[in-house]
Amino acid sequence: MENRLKHIEKTWRWFGATDSIRLEEIRSIGVEGIVTALHHIPNGEVWPAEEIDSLRKEIESHGMHWTVVESLPIHEEIKWGGPRRDELVLNYIRSLENLAACGLKTVVYNFMPVIDWIRTDLHHRLPDGSEVLYFRRIDFVVFDLFILEREGAATEYPPEVRDEARRRYQALGPDGAAALVDTVIIRTQGFIDGISASRPDEAVALFRERLAPYRDMDPDRLFGHLRHFLEAVLPVAERLGIRLAIHADDPPGPVLGLPRIVGNETDLERLFRELPSPANGLTFCAGSFSADPRNDVTRLVRRFADRIGFIHLRSTRTLGNGDFYEAGHLEGNVDMPALVKAILEEVRRRGPDVRLPMRVDHGARILSDFQRDHHPGYPLLGRMKALAEMSGLIAGLEREF
Repeated sequence: MENRLKHIEKTWRWFGATDSIRLEEIRSIGVEGIVTALHHIPNGEVWPAEEIDSLRKEIESHGMHWTVVESLPIHEEIKWGGPRRDELVLNYIRSLENLAACGLKTVVYNFMPVIDWIRTDLHHRLPDGSEVLYFRRIDFVVFDLFILEREGAATEYPPEVRDEARRRYQALGPDGAAALVDTVIIRTQGFIDGISASRPDEAVALFRERLAPYRDMDPDRLFGHLRHFLEAVLPVAERLGIRLAIHADDPPGPVLGLPRIVGNETDLERLFRELPSPANGLTFCAGSFSADPRNDVTRLVRRFADRIGFIHLRSTRTLGNGDFYEAGHLEGNVDMPALVKAILEEVRRRGPDVRLPMRVDHGARILSDFQRDHHPGYPLLGRMKALAEMSGLIAGLEREF
């Protein structure tokens, strides 16, 4: 196949019918595998084998194959331990069985309560004119204290942070506050987790409802719910030859009073020590881990290399005050050459015929990306640029092997 790397399979996240980027465009830039899901099926329902197979055939008709399922979401009741969780776990198992019957063997999921990846600005302009995703901590504090008005939130922030957030909220005004809701909930969580609303007040009300069951949730309780889920699902995944690959928290660390349990080396060590099944794998998202400057991303790859089933290559630039933005894929906190070299060493260890799927993540908006619609963080040209950079880096390093 043209542009084929020896150790790495180039993949691309595609959102199906809602994606403005077409499969024929993706194929033309050297992508081999598609990373997608049945996004139209509500969380918790079984994915029918017929729909899985139909999507697989559509992808194959464009000269590619469906490599990774990202994601088969975990219903919130499983995360907080609701009365329907065992029924929902059985639905999850039925979906895994249907995926395996259609030849799909790598399944991504996450265990972030209520809210998936978080950014407060989807149009942060860099000096070169490109736009990237940005997390401004004080704006997120504004969202928590003055828009969501979460009970008990004020006690979690020092007085000087509360004062700064109040000044920022006043400066934003009603339009700025509505834009923040649109960014944090509607634009990002809408396409990721199905949260939809026509007005900011509706979105906030829905968000509060989703937060309510997690009152007093601590990291150990949340991990216990993850363990309950995995103890039921992992034996089935082993039988089916599926690797479940958990995605890191983004950003790592607690938010909105919610614990997050997949953000650092200690979290990963516990996960794989307590649930040692070979089906218990990791989606290694370099950008998510790099948003916490205390994480040594290359060290994490080397420590948990045998658990990695899928790689997301991207980098962030942290600014020392809790802020960060999506840096260029060869810039930011991640030593990308060292990281890729560690990945290639692991793939070589697995055997001469093994190739690990990789996708670039969260590209910048550049050039004609500004003239077409796309999901936040997923433009065509910005990701194409990143894929070319990563392909060149990988190809150069592969010559050492």
